[in-house]
Amino acid sequence: MDTKFILLRRLARFVKPSLTHRSSSVLLEPLRLIGFSENKSSYGSLITAPRNFCSSPLNPSSDSQVPTAIDYHGYSSLLQEDEFHRLANSTIHDLQEKFEEYGDIVQVDGFDVDYGNEVLTLKLGALGTYVLNKQTPNRQIWLSSPVSGPSRFDWDRSAQAWVYRRTRANLSKIFESELEQLCGLAYSKLQS
Repeated sequence: MDTKFILLRRLARFVKPSLTHRSSSVLLEPLRLIGFSENKSSYGSLITAPRNFCSSPLNPSSDSQVPTAIDYHGYSSLLQEDEFHRLANSTIHDLQEKFEEYGDIVQVDGFDVDYGNEVLTLKLGALGTYVLNKQTPNRQIWLSSPVSGPSRFDWDRSAQAWVYRRTRANLSKIFESELEQLCGLAYSKLQS
């Protein structure tokens, strides 16, 4: 049966759009050649079966974590571009210095800090890699973390910090907890 599906897929690549106006018997003739019967029930489910692209059904009563609603209160409207660059560059350069200091005291094979093309990369060998970069059109700093995954940070004027709106997590606090978790040494001791 699997070979029939493979043949059916290959056959579908060669069906030209100009043939779609023909009767179904002409289009389904190749199916009969590879062993499907005249009875439409033998191939009808292949062609018209609905597909479910969700790996698990949504169950609103489950206890799975759902992102919290985004609260825009306290977050500035879009920063002016020059202010955004000043704040983001300052944050990224401060983090780069702290990472380099941290690398001098932590014992992690493959520890490396790199800054280029406005992207800060912190490699922790087998423990993973952090990537931090500016997204000027959105006025955000984006983080890819081996622990918490991707996050987008907005400047919060009241907190004077980059904050992830969904969880209200502070960018600096994320690095403090995750680096301590991964490397076993408190990163917070380097904070001035």
